[in-house]
Amino acid sequence: MQRLLVDSLLSWFSANARDLPWRRTRDPYAIWVSEIMLQQTQVKTVIPYWQHWMRELPTIQSAAKASPAKLHKLWEGLGYYPRVRNLQKAAQQIVTHHRGKFPEQFDDILALPGIGHYTAGAICSIAFNQPKPILDGNVIRVLTRIFGIATDPREKQTNAQLWQLAGELVEMASIQEVSASGKARPRLLPLLGERAGVRAVVQHKTKNACSRLNQALMELGALICTPRSPQCNLCPAITLCIARKKNMQELLPNLGKRKTATAHRFIAFIVERNAKFFARQRPSGLVNAHLWEFPNLETDANEGKARQPSARRSNIRESRRARSDAPCHPEDFHTTSSKPFCIIKHSITRYRITLEAWRAEFAEPRIMIPGRWLTLGQLHQLAFTSAHKKILARLSVLPEGRSPR
Repeated sequence: MQRLLVDSLLSWFSANARDLPWRRTRDPYAIWVSEIMLQQTQVKTVIPYWQHWMRELPTIQSAAKASPAKLHKLWEGLGYYPRVRNLQKAAQQIVTHHRGKFPEQFDDILALPGIGHYTAGAICSIAFNQPKPILDGNVIRVLTRIFGIATDPREKQTNAQLWQLAGELVEMASIQEVSASGKARPRLLPLLGERAGVRAVVQHKTKNACSRLNQALMELGALICTPRSPQCNLCPAITLCIARKKNMQELLPNLGKRKTATAHRFIAFIVERNAKFFARQRPSGLVNAHLWEFPNLETDANEGKARQPSARRSNIRESRRARSDAPCHPEDFHTTSSKPFCIIKHSITRYRITLEAWRAEFAEPRIMIPGRWLTLGQLHQLAFTSAHKKILARLSVLPEGRSPR
């Protein structure tokens, strides 16, 4: 079955692979950047970000030397910002310990910050055509359906089984690949039910088979074997798929009951003075660290009442003077309009966020909230959180000279 599956996937990928920009290169740096960007992010979103990144930071050395502000601006809107900070740490480590050349060995790649088993396997196979397995959400879905694996893939035993299957498939692709001399490359095959020690010599026309096999698994999951309503009639593995035979496609992978979405409500304050707006940078250690935002606070999602801290207000003011990461509070502002300037709807994983932006003024001129007064042009040079970037976009389209009242 595995041999037929590998042949089918390689043939299907040759005819159906999308023309993605990072597929036009074997540069491990470019492939690495694409893999980091593609984590938790759709391909159509990543393409312009990847192209812009490669224009601005075309080498490992340029990524290692880039300022944090430039990195965050290039990543602005992609979310999961620790990815980009780890990417730079890894680039600096490559410059320091590998003389600026991307390492080829799996263990060396795995040792880089922000790179796990999946990403290391993807780089090894796609950039260097090594028989290293990959296992992401798409591949898990494809393998659990084709092989009829009904147990939770997050469980240790099932996860190990899936890694083994992925390894067997890419190893078989390596065995079937034709060497540069045009002769089949023999290799021991003590797997897939074959007798240990038997040499398999199989001709296959596909070069870079390890690279293409792993990409085929991901591509099949992205285009055909989708989470809902898979297009089984277009699948190259239709005759092999156990889930298809048992009509279980919609039930696999078995990920258990989905968590209920949680609503969160925030209020942001747009404070303007002399054509400048007050904004603050989120400190280290918080979600969206180092990104910029307008002062804001979380409110009760159901009642719309601002959440009050348990400390006394006097203590609140004193702590805010001492801490650059202290949040703002309702008593710091008073609104100057009867309705929000805009309402932003935003989703992050299972969180459903409503952000109301209000035109406001500081309640007292001496309030000690850390931040900066910046023009619209200056604000656009900074990396904002996704929701607050939408507020900035609304401010930017106001008619000249008109305040957001």
